[in-house]
Amino acid sequence: MISLIIGNKGSGKTKRLIDLVNTTAEQSKGNVVCIEQAPKLTYDLNHKARLISTETYGIRGFDALYGFLSGMCAANYDITDFFIDATFKIGGRNYENLADFMEKISVLSEETNTRFTFTISCDESDLPDRLFTSAIKI
Repeated sequence: MISLIIGNKGSGKTKRLIDLVNTTAEQSKGNVVCIEQAPKLTYDLNHKARLISTETYGIRGFDALYGFLSGMCAANYDITDFFIDATFKIGGRNYENLADFMEKISVLSEETNTRFTFTISCDESDLPDRLFTSAIKI
């Protein structure tokens, strides 16, 4: 399952993501991973959640992010949830590439039984309709 937290800058997306990560980390019987572009959420997240900065691993673009996420799923079957903040800062601000990426993530999610939640900084009306065939807005 893929969930999207959509809104413009300053609309509270990251705050909502932090709350979801912390709640999920407390309740999950597996591992919870939060991915961000630059290390800034260190003191906001429950210690049970693994925090990863894409800057540390040189992840830029949706293909690199997909490879990283699928590699983590392959290496650790106990991951139940991924939370990705600032998706456009990591992947680039191309709405069609985002939709292509979400289609691939949807397949990965089903094959690994892993949930993915992304923050998307834009107006919902800017996003391609096909994006919502593989993801839901929360």
